[in-house]
Amino acid sequence: MKTVLITGANRSIGLETTKQLSEQGLFVYLGSRDLAKGEEIVKDLSEKGFKNIKAIQIDVTNDESVQKAKNIVEKEQGKLDILINNAGILGDVPQDSSSTSVEKIQQVFDTNFFGVIRVTQAFLDLLKKSDSPRISNITSGLGSLALHSDPTWKYYAIKAVSYVSSKTALNAFTVTLAYELKDLPFKVNAIDPGYTATDFNHFNGPGSVESAASFIIKHTVTDESGPTGKFFSNDIEDESEESPW
Repeated sequence: MKTVLITGANRSIGLETTKQLSEQGLFVYLGSRDLAKGEEIVKDLSEKGFKNIKAIQIDVTNDESVQKAKNIVEKEQGKLDILINNAGILGDVPQDSSSTSVEKIQQVFDTNFFGVIRVTQAFLDLLKKSDSPRISNITSGLGSLALHSDPTWKYYAIKAVSYVSSKTALNAFTVTLAYELKDLPFKVNAIDPGYTATDFNHFNGPGSVESAASFIIKHTVTDESGPTGKFFSNDIEDESEESPW
């Protein structure tokens, strides 16, 4: 049974991804900053028939929290097959480049960028013990500099400096990490679940959490011939589903 850790999995896309992976027979660590809340969710899922899900406390902005989570997974499983870096925040809005404080931008980067690096580096040795390790960094189409430079892009006007910059930085980390691990059986990709209706955006997105989670899983649970170092987006309508960087 493959083992998965999903950060920020106590709601929205992360929770739906947990449910779908459980249904596919994987063991899922449901990462939550609030353990009690995570355990309550797992209890509810169990009552609904979902199996092999365990809540684990993990605050991606805190070294001690991440290390404790890693120690639990190591003790219980000895390895990790899949890491889905899903935890993310939008930050305060509006986010004008000319007036948003450095502190506000740093707050978003602490979760969306540095948090991903912290978790990935902590769990890397456990992932290396897997026969087919996968790292999926959940990003956004708003992290694409190419699309932001295209006035015809439908989201061209959304220029939120904290969030956009953090996702662009995350994409860069994905590229460099995928290159570093290219000679190992790793597949490391940036995955944009698309503009999805969640509490994150006051349910304004046109996509469903079911579609978003299915898309993440499609580009995460891949075989040895699967791609690495790519940027996939649920908002890209051609067959490749690849977004420009």
